[in-house]
Amino acid sequence: MIRLYADEQFPLPVVQRLRAIGYDILTVQDAGQANQRIPDDQVLAFATAEQRAVITENRRDFVKLHQQSSSHKGVIVCSKNLDWDDYTAKIHAALDGQDVMAGQLLRITK
Repeated sequence: MIRLYADEQFPLPVVQRLRAIGYDILTVQDAGQANQRIPDDQVLAFATAEQRAVITENRRDFVKLHQQSSSHKGVIVCSKNLDWDDYTAKIHAALDGQDVMAGQLLRITK
Protein backbone atom coordinates (compact mmCIF):
# COMPACT_ATOMS: atom_id res chain seq x y z
CA MET A 1 0.00 0.00 0.00
CA ILE A 2 1.05 3.56 -0.64
CA ARG A 3 2.39 5.37 2.42
CA LEU A 4 0.55 8.67 2.88
CA TYR A 5 1.14 12.05 4.48
CA ALA A 6 -2.03 14.04 5.23
CA ASP A 7 -1.64 17.79 5.22
CA GLU A 8 -2.99 19.91 8.04
CA GLN A 9 -6.49 20.46 6.65
CA PHE A 10 -7.14 16.88 5.57
CA PRO A 11 -10.12 15.52 7.57
CA LEU A 12 -9.16 13.36 10.55
CA PRO A 13 -12.27 11.12 10.21
CA VAL A 14 -11.00 10.04 6.78
CA VAL A 15 -7.48 9.52 8.13
CA GLN A 16 -8.92 7.26 10.85
CA ARG A 17 -10.96 5.27 8.34
CA LEU A 18 -7.98 4.83 6.02
CA ARG A 19 -5.88 3.60 8.93
CA ALA A 20 -8.63 1.15 9.89
CA ILE A 21 -8.37 -0.50 6.46
CA GLY A 22 -4.60 -0.73 6.64
CA TYR A 23 -3.10 2.47 5.28
CA ASP A 24 0.11 3.82 6.79
CA ILE A 25 -0.90 7.47 7.02
CA LEU A 26 1.07 10.10 8.91
CA THR A 27 -0.56 13.46 9.56
CA VAL A 28 1.05 16.86 9.94
CA GLN A 29 -0.16 16.72 13.53
CA ASP A 30 1.49 13.31 14.12
CA ALA A 31 4.74 14.72 12.72
CA GLY A 32 4.65 17.62 15.20
CA GLN A 33 4.28 20.20 12.45
CA ALA A 34 0.75 21.47 13.14
CA ASN A 35 -0.07 25.17 13.48
CA GLN A 36 3.30 26.26 12.13
CA ARG A 37 2.18 27.68 8.78
CA ILE A 38 4.60 25.44 6.95
CA PRO A 39 4.56 26.31 3.23
CA ASP A 40 3.11 23.71 0.88
CA ASP A 41 6.42 23.14 -0.90
CA GLN A 42 7.98 22.20 2.45
CA VAL A 43 5.06 19.88 3.24
CA LEU A 44 5.71 18.13 -0.07
CA ALA A 45 9.46 18.02 0.57
CA PHE A 46 8.90 16.48 4.01
CA ALA A 47 6.55 13.86 2.58
CA THR A 48 9.08 13.05 -0.13
CA ALA A 49 11.88 12.69 2.41
CA GLU A 50 9.64 10.33 4.40
CA GLN A 51 8.83 8.29 1.23
CA ARG A 52 5.15 9.26 1.41
CA ALA A 53 2.59 10.61 -1.04
CA VAL A 54 0.82 13.79 0.08
CA ILE A 55 -2.95 13.57 0.39
CA THR A 56 -4.72 16.94 0.49
CA GLU A 57 -7.84 18.94 -0.27
CA ASN A 58 -5.63 21.87 -1.30
CA ARG A 59 -5.95 21.06 -4.99
CA ARG A 60 -4.84 24.33 -6.53
CA ASP A 61 -1.54 24.68 -4.70
CA PHE A 62 -0.46 21.04 -4.84
CA VAL A 63 -1.35 20.65 -8.52
CA LYS A 64 0.82 23.71 -9.16
CA LEU A 65 3.69 22.18 -7.16
CA HIS A 66 3.35 18.95 -9.13
CA GLN A 67 3.45 20.88 -12.40
CA GLN A 68 6.64 22.61 -11.29
CA SER A 69 8.38 19.34 -10.43
CA SER A 70 7.45 15.69 -10.39
CA SER A 71 10.31 14.87 -8.01
CA HIS A 72 8.04 13.61 -5.24
CA LYS A 73 6.47 10.36 -4.04
CA GLY A 74 3.00 11.29 -5.27
CA VAL A 75 0.35 13.93 -4.82
CA ILE A 76 -3.28 12.98 -4.22
CA VAL A 77 -5.68 15.90 -4.47
CA CYS A 78 -9.23 15.39 -3.24
CA SER A 79 -12.48 17.27 -3.58
CA LYS A 80 -14.15 17.95 -0.24
CA ASN A 81 -16.68 15.30 0.67
CA LEU A 82 -18.46 15.30 4.02
CA ASP A 83 -19.63 11.70 3.61
CA TRP A 84 -16.60 10.20 5.34
CA ASP A 85 -17.38 6.62 4.35
CA ASP A 86 -17.88 7.53 0.69
CA TYR A 87 -14.75 9.71 0.75
CA THR A 88 -12.69 6.87 2.20
CA ALA A 89 -14.09 4.35 -0.27
CA LYS A 90 -13.21 6.57 -3.24
CA ILE A 91 -9.66 7.06 -2.01
CA HIS A 92 -9.25 3.34 -1.37
CA ALA A 93 -10.66 2.44 -4.80
CA ALA A 94 -8.22 4.84 -6.48
CA LEU A 95 -5.21 3.58 -4.52
CA ASP A 96 -6.04 -0.12 -4.24
CA GLY A 97 -3.26 -2.22 -5.70
CA GLN A 98 -0.84 0.67 -6.19
CA ASP A 99 2.49 0.39 -4.46
CA VAL A 100 4.26 3.34 -6.06
CA MET A 101 3.05 6.80 -6.99
CA ALA A 102 6.40 8.54 -7.44
CA GLY A 103 6.03 11.59 -9.67
CA GLN A 104 2.30 11.06 -10.17
CA LEU A 105 -0.71 13.28 -9.54
CA LEU A 106 -4.01 11.59 -8.68
CA ARG A 107 -7.31 13.45 -8.52
CA ILE A 108 -10.16 12.11 -6.40
CA THR A 109 -13.52 13.79 -6.96
CA LYS A 110 -16.95 13.43 -5.39
